[in-house]
Amino acid sequence: MRFGARHSPLTGQPRLAVNPPNAILNYCFALAESECRLALSVCGLDPGLGFIHVDTPNRDSLALDLLETVRPAIEAWLLSWITREPLRRSDFFETGSGNCRLMSHLCTQLSETAPTWGRLVAPWAEYVARALWTPTARPEIPATRLTQQHRREAKGSPLLPPQTPTPQRENICRGCGKTIRRGRANCADCAIEAATQRLASAARIGRSVSHTPEARAKQSATRRRHARACSEWDPSIQPAWLTESVFLRKVQPLLAALSTSKIAAVIGVSRGYAGRIREGYCPHPRHWQVLGELVGISVGE
Repeated sequence: MRFGARHSPLTGQPRLAVNPPNAILNYCFALAESECRLALSVCGLDPGLGFIHVDTPNRDSLALDLLETVRPAIEAWLLSWITREPLRRSDFFETGSGNCRLMSHLCTQLSETAPTWGRLVAPWAEYVARALWTPTARPEIPATRLTQQHRREAKGSPLLPPQTPTPQRENICRGCGKTIRRGRANCADCAIEAATQRLASAARIGRSVSHTPEARAKQSATRRRHARACSEWDPSIQPAWLTESVFLRKVQPLLAALSTSKIAAVIGVSRGYAGRIREGYCPHPRHWQVLGELVGISVGE
């Protein structure tokens, strides 16, 4: 299979890739061009007699015409790949003239996409054969060896085979380049480092936000509200049996099984304060009865 260099219509010079995406695109186009050449030959057409591309020596112009029909699919596949997954530096090398080339192992993986491009090209190759067919020159209808459309029509099957999904490239870690399963951006080791950086960034943002005038005013209002609730609370409404020792012995151990958000929502405090209660801190007595009812203790022994 010959991967001939394409030439610019303006300069006449070969279109050499200067970056990895263009290098991949050129290689995939070469694969698809080969599939176009094979499909046209199967349909009994001369790949060298083109309509859009000018006939030149050592170029199959009709194959290049047919390639235009699947070019958007190839470009869409590559665009989806490079926007979702990173490229490995080890998959490419640069020549002395600044051209980007593919390493052999990447070429091997990309070659697996050839059957997909061949299946996409097949209906178009048969369409060209039907468009050029004249009953006077050839009374028999052109065969559909690529898509088996005539056989499908005879059997009542769908006219076209189910659409073949475009090939999926392996997913690699953004940090170290190791192959990982799809749906993840980093491997386990790099995910820890990335999570740590995100937490540190979130902490910096949280500290800066908490020192704004609006946040300080809200914190002051909350402290005043809790201080007023503590001063207005009447100890005489507390059940006689619910003492500090009873709370610490019966209620406090059961709070560890509850979530921080649930404790905070029941007694109307922050999640930080609720977390301290969950870890063993003894709250203000005005919260004891509500917390006791929350864990199922509402009457004394």
